Amino acid sequence: MGRLIRGLAAEGNLRVLAVETTDIAEEARERHQLSPTATAALGRAMSGVLLLTFLLSKTPKERISLQFIGDGPLGGAVVEAAPDGFVRGYVKNPQANPPLRPDGKLDVGAAIGKGELRVDRLLSNEEIYQSSIELVSGEVAEDLARYLWQSEQIPSAVLLGVRVHGQGEVQVAGGVAVQVLPGCPEEVIERLERNLQGRTGITDLLLEKGLNGAVEALLEGLGYDPTDLSAVGFREGYIPLAFRCRCSRERALNALVYFSPEEREEMIEQDGGAEVQCHWCAEKYQITPEEIRSLPWSEGSGREVPKA
Repeated sequence: MGRLIRGLAAEGNLRVLAVETTDIAEEARERHQLSPTATAALGRAMSGVLLLTFLLSKTPKERISLQFIGDGPLGGAVVEAAPDGFVRGYVKNPQANPPLRPDGKLDVGAAIGKGELRVDRLLSNEEIYQSSIELVSGEVAEDLARYLWQSEQIPSAVLLGVRVHGQGEVQVAGGVAVQVLPGCPEEVIERLERNLQGRTGITDLLLEKGLNGAVEALLEGLGYDPTDLSAVGFREGYIPLAFRCRCSRERALNALVYFSPEEREEMIEQDGGAEVQCHWCAEKYQITPEEIRSLPWSEGSGREVPKA
């Protein structure tokens, strides 16, 4: 399970959110059988969408999804999160693993490539607010900071990181977003910039100091004041986060409604049923011939199957 903490700094002039997502990134790696670079890319994206969700959502019913549509070998990454702390995601080519950068680090930017970042915000009234920006680097954090500035007019610093070791297992993962609020004194911004100078990730701090310690180090001299989350029901002092999909056996069955009678019969005769796999979480559902025959017919049979 991951966790999120939040607070203010510099006498309320900075808003701070931070997530530790090690278990979430590791579950995504195992579910999708990701290469090290794909693990880093998806892990960063999931940390990023969680930060954006808690930064931008106004009600518990909202959801935010990010699509990194690049020309790199990863083929793109898609992630989605909600204020309940649940996040899910996938990449199109889970085995993409370009050569390491000259500094020896995983080259997430090359894996994602140049292209577009699309952001969909499903509001509580079921309306969808869509926006997009050009990908700056494909390194995820820089692209999200640019999105917050261009589309939301929120000047922000975003740090994201995933460190893998051994056979590609996730050693640590997480992220921090610092939002500069209106009227923030220039000297506060300058001190924040000095604290962040040279930092592009957060894994070293997370390993050395843990989540709370990492935030305090990044905001040294700025008077970080953590929010008392026990006042809103989180007695542990953090909001729990987890990889969780919205797929179900019922959704898998409903997907087969859109296949034609001939296609359904072929499933039964040739395969002895059907296997439906969720692209979000890689969960597989085995559908029996009896279940296929019991499904109602749809006027849209033969159309493209909708995504969960």
